[in-house]
Amino acid sequence: MRFLDQCKIYLKSGGGGDGCLSFRREKCVEHGGPDGGNGGRGGHVLIEAIGGLNTLIDFRYRQHFKANRGGHGMGRNRTGAKGADSYLQVPVGTQIFDENYGVVLADLTVEGQVVMMLEGGHPGTGNAAFKSSVNQAPRRTTPGGPAEEMWVWLRLKLMADAGLVGLPNAGKSTFLSAVSRAKPKIADYPFTTLKPQLGVVYVDQREFVVADIPGLIAGAHEGHGLGDRFLGHIERCNTILHMIDATGEDVVAAYKTIRNELKSYGGGLSDKPEVIGLNKCDALDDELIQMLSAELAEVTDAVIVPISAVTRFGIDDMLRTLLENIDHANEIEKSQVVKAKVDVDDEENQGGGWSPL
Repeated sequence: MRFLDQCKIYLKSGGGGDGCLSFRREKCVEHGGPDGGNGGRGGHVLIEAIGGLNTLIDFRYRQHFKANRGGHGMGRNRTGAKGADSYLQVPVGTQIFDENYGVVLADLTVEGQVVMMLEGGHPGTGNAAFKSSVNQAPRRTTPGGPAEEMWVWLRLKLMADAGLVGLPNAGKSTFLSAVSRAKPKIADYPFTTLKPQLGVVYVDQREFVVADIPGLIAGAHEGHGLGDRFLGHIERCNTILHMIDATGEDVVAAYKTIRNELKSYGGGLSDKPEVIGLNKCDALDDELIQMLSAELAEVTDAVIVPISAVTRFGIDDMLRTLLENIDHANEIEKSQVVKAKVDVDDEENQGGGWSPL
């Protein structure tokens, strides 16, 4: 299945059905009267986040989505049928932007979350509804409400607990294949990873999701290499695993290059908890590993874990460190939610209390 993380689609709701102008006429009925029914409501356009999807590829082949129009009212007080709603299913983590890509209309971060993008047109009213004691033969009806339409952008940001970043050929894909059942492409040339990959990692009877994105190079925020568009998939991660090739010429320069790209991209990536994986240590002796770790420790306070994705040296320590960061981030998020709820309850209690005159 091909990967697609952003696309533009056209949405249109259904118009409401018109009210009917009708009078009852039967051979044996002396006084008929109005019996025009109301129209039916137009169909809504709704978008639902579902699990099991990690691409927007379905929207490459179909970009127009229209709900059905409501049925018109009919005689004998028959109401028109409601227009069928149009349901769009997207992966969890999809953001919906306006046509100009400037305003976030919705952010679907929970499985089963449904948002109504366009409301169907309201139903028209038949002449039977206007009957009164002073107007027993009304010839008044109302048309159904008009349909609504809009273009929107869909952008997918993968929901993962940890995000892998680093220069090309730092060993990110090899690490992902070693700790999960993911099968990313691995080769000895740069940019073998052309699209984000997800893997489920198991450690100490726990599991979490790791996202691997294509490698970054200096100037990625300016469009060099594959650019920094895929960094959007790291925005939702609780922690970052910064992979550095220990056999490279300058590990400190490699670290600073990626950190500069994260800072230039924004989105709070430079503020996320970070773990540094000093990879390919199977090719170095212990003394050189300690020296490189000391050089990195002079420019960062992040935890540095020497590893080898090929021989699995240090892999368990790395996974446990990532899990600690993830748990810590989740605790902070829960405390913020509880605090916000307490503040709201306090405001309601202060504003709704009874005070004597």
